[in-house]
Amino acid sequence: MTKLEEGLRFGPLRGRWVHLCTDMQRMFAEPTEWHTPWMERVLPNVIAVVELDPARTIFTRFIPPGSPDDIGGAWRRYWHKWDSMTRTRLDPGLIDLVSDLSRFVPPASIEDKSVMSAWHGSLHARLQSAGVDTLIVSGAETEVCVLATVMGAIDLGYRVIIVADAICSGADSTHDAMIEIYESRFGMQVETVTAADLVAARIDGML
Repeated sequence: MTKLEEGLRFGPLRGRWVHLCTDMQRMFAEPTEWHTPWMERVLPNVIAVVELDPARTIFTRFIPPGSPDDIGGAWRRYWHKWDSMTRTRLDPGLIDLVSDLSRFVPPASIEDKSVMSAWHGSLHARLQSAGVDTLIVSGAETEVCVLATVMGAIDLGYRVIIVADAICSGADSTHDAMIEIYESRFGMQVETVTAADLVAARIDGML
């Protein structure tokens, strides 16, 4: 694990932030082909971030197609490989958030998506209309949907704060590599913090 930068390097958030929690769903937490063992380990830190202000949390959910033939392009090949995760075969309850997070909805809200990035729907317009300029990011997986969402947020000009101990992956090596890349290559757009850093920032009046 790389050494994290300490605290909020670019100063207070001044109330213009949202916690964007990516794909903390039962289909990743439970024994499916997409099981992400780390999810259970980071869940307490995700909860700590949600509890900073539940009404500021938006949970994304990755919604699979009904079947591989419902979608075109390279996605069709992808879903033929992961046919067991399409909605015709998957227990529909597995699309839900894990129960420890679903209890926060409402006041937290849900944004569904059908691709890895969170930015192909109405999310950006929703945040802009609310005056949001900063995203605190948690969730799964570090080098897949979290990465896609973070890169889109960078392109859109958001200040991005990744809670490194509240994101998870199925592989230590690629998780650690992504944290190092965020810090070394995207240091002007991305800050990496811990859940404890954010709790301290709340106590210090920086949120």
